Amino acid sequence: QVQLVESGGGLVQAGGSLRLSCAASGPTLTTSWFRQASGKEREFVAAIRVTAGTTYYADSVKGRFTISRDNAKNGVFLQMNSLKPEDTAIYYCAASPYYRAAAAATGSYDYWGQGTQVTVSS
Repeated sequence: QVQLVESGGGLVQAGGSLRLSCAASGPTLTTSWFRQASGKEREFVAAIRVTAGTTYYADSVKGRFTISRDNAKNGVFLQMNSLKPEDTAIYYCAASPYYRAAAAATGSYDYWGQGTQVTVSS
């Protein structure tokens, strides 16, 4: 069982930046970020294959968000720039120790964090 702990959320004005961190208690193969806005379904944001460094992004965040990892510390980060009010959501870290091709699917992940709130004011 891998525990995931997110941090770094908060309140920021539109156009600002935040950096989210996900600390894992053990090694993972794929780690991702999803988000869920109030009244909406959970949606994929970004994923990284931890060993290879391959990254995936939702179209809505491409060019603004960057996912990265620190393999020595089992950490994954999400740098969020040029934030918009529509980015407001609870952001969840998800991870799997197995390779599953569908990096954007919630069903591909075995472990989930508790989430961190990101609020972008206009």
